[in-house]
Amino acid sequence: MNADIRPIRTPAEQALIAELDQLRSVNDRLGDLRLAAARSFEENGLPHRRVEEWKYTDLRTLMRDAVPVAGTAAVAEADARAKLLREVEARRIVVANGAVVPELSDFSALEEGLALRSLADVIASGDDVAARIGGIVPGRYDAALALNTALAKDGVVLEVAAGAHIERPVHVVHVFAGSAPAASYARSLVVVGEGATLTYVESFEGPAGIAYQVNSATEFYVGDETHLDVVRLQDESASAIHLSTLLFEVGRRTQLHTFTFATGAAVARTSLYATLSGEDSHIAFNGATLLKDRQHSDSTLFVDHKVPGCESRELFKTVLDDQSRGVFQGKIVVRQAAQKTDGRMMSRALVLGDDAEMDNKPELEIFADDVQCGHGATCGAIDDELLFYLRARGIPLKEAQSLLVQAFVGEAIETVEHDGLREALIACAEGWLKARA
Repeated sequence: MNADIRPIRTPAEQALIAELDQLRSVNDRLGDLRLAAARSFEENGLPHRRVEEWKYTDLRTLMRDAVPVAGTAAVAEADARAKLLREVEARRIVVANGAVVPELSDFSALEEGLALRSLADVIASGDDVAARIGGIVPGRYDAALALNTALAKDGVVLEVAAGAHIERPVHVVHVFAGSAPAASYARSLVVVGEGATLTYVESFEGPAGIAYQVNSATEFYVGDETHLDVVRLQDESASAIHLSTLLFEVGRRTQLHTFTFATGAAVARTSLYATLSGEDSHIAFNGATLLKDRQHSDSTLFVDHKVPGCESRELFKTVLDDQSRGVFQGKIVVRQAAQKTDGRMMSRALVLGDDAEMDNKPELEIFADDVQCGHGATCGAIDDELLFYLRARGIPLKEAQSLLVQAFVGEAIETVEHDGLREALIACAEGWLKARA
């Protein structure tokens, strides 16, 4: 006699599966992709501590409730909420509650070689570029990505033609607008042609005191000999849950630089997957996270070197105050064919609170023999001698601590190439430190 064993589903999983059941009647260009993602989630559910990639971020426990999908946002409210990086000169595209808001977005007078549309319009028009959605596969089950793939209906589709140089950054403003908890799912696609350059910016924000949920995913197809900078600022409500996934397919002789800055959300997880498929490319994944109270923030990245002669650099800085918890998981895989690979990864944490916690798990998986690879992780408090030096010169304790913390995260922020963005991120760090003081 064989027992019928069924997994016990949490209330959040049950509500999400019920939401996914409604997809069976949806018939659009991404219908098959959505159904496959839905079946994957129904089979695997939310990740828990027994899943190695999620052992420090038990989403099944942390995500106690699944809120309904957010409705259409009011234009005036979305405009009032979208405040981040307004001082930076950029082309702004506003995505409120997971849908592009045309009234607040700048689609006019596009630079030569730049195509910019909403995902909903691309799907409705039957454009072939929609076939690229879901084309970059992480190689392992990712619950956040599966939910996004199944439930996202809109987002931004950005294409840069070969040889085009887009000087003004494109800023995608993600904002939650509403008075009750709800969930938003936005899916974006960025395709950068051969020899092109682009600075792509994403920001995330929402109202305080509302336990909304954000699940965002962006796929980047980075062509040969391109230069792509990606800057992300996450400053969600202290009650929110933020899940985001970035997937990169990197071509030959490419320069790819990303920077993630996070100060918000009760629970946050950012997953970055990069596949180096072209020789002689250089990528840099950098980030800074500032945490307080009981915030939980997880930065997980996976870099797959498939071809020879590529470089990868990762530098992540985390500051933890009060009872916050930070997580860094980084894995570099070097395939047998990827000789002459140079991969280096570093995570550094500064602990300000006695009850704060930092979990580091750097990994190297190397199948080639002619490589230079290394990883490291440090975790400690503010240097007492440096603190004494500043206080001996009449600087108050909190101000002295702020100066040292600013210098600590400044090393990571200085990797941002765009002057305006770099200054804006420094101002964000200063604002966080000022509030703490």
